Amino acid sequence: MATTNDLKNGMILVIDGNLWQVVEFQHVKPGKGPAFVRTKIRNVLSGKTVDKTFNAGVKVETATVDRRDMTYLYHDGEDYVFMDDSTYEQLPLSETIVGDARNFMIENQRAVVSFHGDQVLSVELPISVNLRITHTEPGLQGDRSSAGTKPATLETGYEIQVPLYMDEDTLIKVDTRSGDFLGRVND
Repeated sequence: MATTNDLKNGMILVIDGNLWQVVEFQHVKPGKGPAFVRTKIRNVLSGKTVDKTFNAGVKVETATVDRRDMTYLYHDGEDYVFMDDSTYEQLPLSETIVGDARNFMIENQRAVVSFHGDQVLSVELPISVNLRITHTEPGLQGDRSSAGTKPATLETGYEIQVPLYMDEDTLIKVDTRSGDFLGRVND
């Protein structure tokens, strides 16, 4: 049990028997009336996001979440297969559980998989990953980083906007939260 004053982004709550992850929260202390906490929470299973307001100091039930280091091995039809780094046990996860992380996963990449009991909640990648550009239009003489962007396909098949001077087979750093280009990586 925790109080609404203890809420943090990413915390998993149990509300009406369902698991909800705190996406955003804001402690509001109006000039008139009692303080309250305005939150945006996402249902862990369905992905549905709702706004919920709690009175300040109210007790909320938190879920016990086990986070395990795993390695992404390969994509097998509809499943993404991960290996537990401590037990070497392989775990197939569906596309709905993996979510947008699939756009940035390459073989042998580390990830953190969250569990609630035996139920898999989510797959978390590092904040940034290095991926290679497999296809983009060639850069033109005189193109500079501030001139604009063009689409580029990464080795995972995900399409991203990169500066005009980028070429194929260039290693770049990508933000896994937003899918934004962060910079070139010297390899």
